[in-house]
Amino acid sequence: MLGERLANRMRHLSKWGRKKGISCFRLYERDVPEYPAIVDWYADENAEDPTRDGDAIVWLFGRKRDDTLEKEAEHRRDAEAEILAGLNIPRERMHVKHRGRQSSGSGEREQYERVDTRATTKVVREHGLRFEINLSDYLDVGLFLDHRPTRKSVQDRADGKRVLNLFAYTGAFSVHARAGGADATTTVDMSRTYLDWYERNLALNGHTLEPRHRVVQADCLQWLEAGPQDEDDRYDIVVCDPPTFSNSKRMKAGSFSIDRDHPALLRNLARFVAPKGEIFFSTNSRSFELSSDAVPANYGCREISNRSVPEDFRNQRIHRCWRLAEGWERRR
Repeated sequence: MLGERLANRMRHLSKWGRKKGISCFRLYERDVPEYPAIVDWYADENAEDPTRDGDAIVWLFGRKRDDTLEKEAEHRRDAEAEILAGLNIPRERMHVKHRGRQSSGSGEREQYERVDTRATTKVVREHGLRFEINLSDYLDVGLFLDHRPTRKSVQDRADGKRVLNLFAYTGAFSVHARAGGADATTTVDMSRTYLDWYERNLALNGHTLEPRHRVVQADCLQWLEAGPQDEDDRYDIVVCDPPTFSNSKRMKAGSFSIDRDHPALLRNLARFVAPKGEIFFSTNSRSFELSSDAVPANYGCREISNRSVPEDFRNQRIHRCWRLAEGWERRR
């Protein structure tokens, strides 16, 4: 059942992807109850046949609470065999991931800790733009597929605008903003590794860093608390997709929880928004509820999750996304 479902989805999504300029998408998300798994497909940007010349990222989940270790192992082998057959790929092109708490030597959680050193990389396309992904070395490959529509929205709005990208990871939002003609971008992340990755993504799309398009290596929370330093720190578009939880030793506050700390975060964000500017705020927290006092004074807020989740995602609650703007009643 799993292999047949994957083959059918591939036939549909490969055609859809070619029309959209997209070579990476979600193929399967617990579609068949007997096979609780997630399968994402990443075809090379120049693949002659995107249904064959690609790699599968696979997340396998437990089927039954009372399964023995032997039954779990048997089910895992069966699922992997179904995936290989359904996608008609060799074993080396299936990358099975196991999400758990990744820890540093001191026991603190590191959200994007390296888990391998093989550096199995390739370049994929999203709405015609090029992005480097790493299939082997991290739990996440460098491009969060569920934010594809929001990245396109930012690109479509960016012409002549100043864009701030916080918790930027590998900078995909900033790449889209540059492609959309942004006048200036500031890309903030705590990791030098991911900011370097962002620079490679820029280069893949014909852009470089320059005075009006800068990176800042900093704890985003501390950077926001410090407030705007001058008029150049006021932005027309602010993108904020923070982690659900973090307690990295590099954070001054010690820990961050989006459920607990989002009111202060949004109030700090508002100080960086230029007149008539807007904020795109999203979270993957399953328990998140926007607090009644979280929206800054004089701001309006609309949830846009029904438009921000991609059509290839079966889980329409993969994230929640809001658009905030000052004096919303006067805006279209």
